[in-house]
Amino acid sequence: MSKVENGETKDNHNTHNVTPVSGMYENWFLDYASYVILERAVPTIEDGLKPVQRRILHAMKELDDGRFNKVANIIGSTMQFHPHGDASIGDAIVNIGQKDMLIDTQGNWGDIRTGDRAAASRYIEARLSKFALDVVYNPQTTNWQLSYDGRKKEPVTLPVKFPLLLAQGAEGIAVGLATKIMPHNFCELIQASIKILKGKSVSIVPDFPTGGLADFSNYNEGLKGGRIRVRAKIESRDNKTLLIKDIPFSTTTQSLIDSIIKANDQGKIKIRKVVDNTARDIEVEIHLSQGQSPDVTIAALYAFTDCEVSISPNACVIIDEKPRFISVNEILKICTEQTLELLKQELKIRQGELMEKLLFSSLEKIFIENKIYRDIEECETWEAVLETIDKGLEPYKKEFYRAITQDDIIRLTEIKIKRISKFDTFKADELMRKLSEELEVINYHLENPIDYTVDYFENLLKKYSKGKERKTEISTFDTITATKVAANNTKLYIDRKEGFIGYGLKKDEYVCECSDIDDIIVFRQDGICLVTKISDKVFVGKNILHAEVFVKGDERKVYNLIYRDGKTGISRVKRFQVLAVTRDREYDLTTGTKGTKVLYFTSNPNGEAELVTVKLTHASKAKTKIFDYDFTELDIKGRGARGNILSKYPIRSIKLKREGVSTLAAADIWYDDAIGTLNKDDNGLYLGKFKEDDRIIIFYNTGEYELTNFELTNRYDYRNIVHIKKFNPEGIYTAIHYDGKNKSHYVKRFKVETTTLDKKYLFISENPGSKHVLATSQKEPLVEIQTKNSKKELEWEKIKLDEFIDVKGWKAMGNKLSYDKVMKVKLLSNDDPIEDLNDKKNKDNSNDDNDEDNNKEQLKLF
Repeated sequence: MSKVENGETKDNHNTHNVTPVSGMYENWFLDYASYVILERAVPTIEDGLKPVQRRILHAMKELDDGRFNKVANIIGSTMQFHPHGDASIGDAIVNIGQKDMLIDTQGNWGDIRTGDRAAASRYIEARLSKFALDVVYNPQTTNWQLSYDGRKKEPVTLPVKFPLLLAQGAEGIAVGLATKIMPHNFCELIQASIKILKGKSVSIVPDFPTGGLADFSNYNEGLKGGRIRVRAKIESRDNKTLLIKDIPFSTTTQSLIDSIIKANDQGKIKIRKVVDNTARDIEVEIHLSQGQSPDVTIAALYAFTDCEVSISPNACVIIDEKPRFISVNEILKICTEQTLELLKQELKIRQGELMEKLLFSSLEKIFIENKIYRDIEECETWEAVLETIDKGLEPYKKEFYRAITQDDIIRLTEIKIKRISKFDTFKADELMRKLSEELEVINYHLENPIDYTVDYFENLLKKYSKGKERKTEISTFDTITATKVAANNTKLYIDRKEGFIGYGLKKDEYVCECSDIDDIIVFRQDGICLVTKISDKVFVGKNILHAEVFVKGDERKVYNLIYRDGKTGISRVKRFQVLAVTRDREYDLTTGTKGTKVLYFTSNPNGEAELVTVKLTHASKAKTKIFDYDFTELDIKGRGARGNILSKYPIRSIKLKREGVSTLAAADIWYDDAIGTLNKDDNGLYLGKFKEDDRIIIFYNTGEYELTNFELTNRYDYRNIVHIKKFNPEGIYTAIHYDGKNKSHYVKRFKVETTTLDKKYLFISENPGSKHVLATSQKEPLVEIQTKNSKKELEWEKIKLDEFIDVKGWKAMGNKLSYDKVMKVKLLSNDDPIEDLNDKKNKDNSNDDNDEDNNKEQLKLF
């Protein structure tokens, strides 16, 4: 009922609470967000599984009979517990199966390396692996709950006794947060768990199933803000072909090839074709265009394609029904402690079972041996039977660990007469003895749970570690500057008078080849300098004197400049560098007065300082109207310096008289043998001071040598280098090699006579089975060899190799080292202060070889 008062309608009933729509939306959104986080996207710390994965594993356990089941059947069984469609369950099963840990698979399950999808669920089969049966299940330690429809029971979490979350990894996007946990190595996780149990600190890094190289310098223990750089393994088959053997995690061979083709189409790299030969092992062939350097192309592949990817981890897990962001080291610690607690629970359960078995065995023995069963024959009621048995057991009750209950007595009444008649006291005592021994072991483990858990992990390692070795190689990457490795895919043109530059001015003056990601530095006649991004056509100011590709931080590039001040008429001279600038900002290299004009300008890539002839005007009052000026008299200063006075009188002309020579000190170069690159940062092996024409020589364990320049963009196959040094054209190199045909060791000393750069030359025998043993640039190398004579006696002998053989051509076989069988070789001398990697890596490696037929080399100094 309602009534009207003063024109207003009033309700007679009590006023109801009204919830605004905005409040309803907020509550519903929070409920939805919580559901997605807890029930879909984020794994739980207890077992490392998302609900769909847990339900799949539970359904497979219910179906498990040791045989394979069709995946379609598993999906149907899982739908009893998972209230979602079959497609999501099928994808989750495939995801678990491809990780090759919890599920044994049969059929086409796809390939994470190539991106191929699995066959339809009706064609593929699966069963639980032995590992899963060992570490995932135990109904006695599982907490159960009703399924969504209340008809069945399902586990709240599975009692996983292993850091499964870190071994498999996890990725999911929820509402307001996401998780991305990288997969880690099986063996390393177990070893780290053992260290945690022993009270040691640990730090783990991921291991990807696709292999490759990874830089974990900024991993940040898997927390948000960390970054992993992952690279493909790229090898040079020859100067025209590259091979990709491993691919970065999160990519496929197809996506990798697509990114390479895209980079080639954009002109970042220059290749002829890409061929995917992937079968059991990954192999992608990249055929280079004519004249392309393999080392520079490898660097460009890392810079412009998916051959290098960056992965941002974000470890988030459900702990106490709340999402938490914690480090992978903390996750491992929690999982290890959880394994410890689960094993203790299992021990206590087993302890209780053994104690109950012992108790009933004792009751049974007393019941039969003391013929208590005969006393109950005269009892007329059930109560009297129970009372008689209880009275017969009374003298022995103090020996039991707990009180004897009515249920215990009832069990005694259920013993069959046949069992009583055949009761064997000796067998009963033997059974009780075994139970007691097992109980003692259990009690010992409960007193020392950490040792027991360590043994448990070591047993897992022994049982399941085969084939689970680390696949991803841990490395440290240098930062590749894209402009240094980009292929020259365009040409720079210039309209000096009108002030335009770009790659679209093809009718104007050609300057140089460049890349479409390069910066261009421009110098104008009014003394202005600016750096701009190359484009089709860009205005940079009229009367351009010089334009070229700008290399930031190039300390060897020096500019020589003479200009006339517009206000005073004084001509000044300066030498300067342009190391870093703001793009598209104009910098004045002169005094900046109106009418200032540049009279002379040169760009010198190696700090050259030339000699010029200066002619003054005829009307000038100077006594000497023609004189020479040497730029070597000037120090190199910043671009803002005014410069020194060249002349106070008007200058008619300036002409070059003599080409300049470099005034810069030689560059100090180091080789970083951890990543195979050169640097100027005092990092790695010092190679020496290098001038423009200097070269580097590299010897490889394949028996080849190679000459290169000292560009910092060079990339070397550091795994196979045995000797790297500044090249001395007059230097003598000594090598010991094994000839596969003659089955003998030879010594040769030679000069490097080739001059072609970036080409490998074989300096050992070409016969099959030939091996490189030693290479050194020492002037007087001294070696000690161990030989075995015909009587199989071992003898040691020291040999000065410079006296053993004269210098011959680099293709010569050399002199036989010994007529007896060579067993070991040791390099003893070190007369070079800048020695090769032989000394650094292994100066005395003496691996014995028992294969007398092949007579393999005994020392590999690499």
